[in-house]
Amino acid sequence: MVLTLYKMDASPPVRAVYMVIEALNIPNVKYVDVDLLAEDHLKEEFLKLNPQHTIPMLTDDKFVIWDSHAIATYLLNKYGKGSSYYPEDPEKRALIEMRLHFDSGILYPALRENDEPIFFWGETTFKPQGLAKIKSAYDFTEKFLSDSPWIAGDDVTVADMSCVATIGSLDALLPINEKEYPKITSWLKRCSELDFYQRGNNVKGLLEFKALLKQYLSRGKE
Repeated sequence: MVLTLYKMDASPPVRAVYMVIEALNIPNVKYVDVDLLAEDHLKEEFLKLNPQHTIPMLTDDKFVIWDSHAIATYLLNKYGKGSSYYPEDPEKRALIEMRLHFDSGILYPALRENDEPIFFWGETTFKPQGLAKIKSAYDFTEKFLSDSPWIAGDDVTVADMSCVATIGSLDALLPINEKEYPKITSWLKRCSELDFYQRGNNVKGLLEFKALLKQYLSRGKE
């Protein structure tokens, strides 16, 4: 059976799953490109698999799953038993789950509110209320990192993979002020030094996301 990941490299949720795959050294994953900007995700064959038409989407034989957090934990449960990235201790796992929900409920919505109008609606500037939500997300993250080096405790976990993919992209929209957010700045540096980050996030997409954002924003200067 071949795992197949439907993806677009620039997508932060896709990059979060990439990092899990790299961290677990999962072999022989098949990748299928889905260009959201060309509306590949709205084609009939994709909608049959995923009526929510989101990426990433994973197929494992006849099993189909989407949402990056669900995919990440599925892969860890199947291929990473006993891994410190998703420990079985109930308290540690609960903290990780809480941060994953923070990503899906606070971080990623702040990103989407700001970049979706740029990529899909023809906007060329960010709205103040949207940027305010990014700043609020930064404020929460700084507090989370005040007592531990990683987003969900003393060890790097899948929560770091998900949150760093999103926060690294938010930084392209509203640059993180090192003096205002020293904990986030240090955490980003620690994450950037990890092998799975370099292979799964930097190489596969963060630079592409920044380039696309710059290209779409520049339309307002033409």
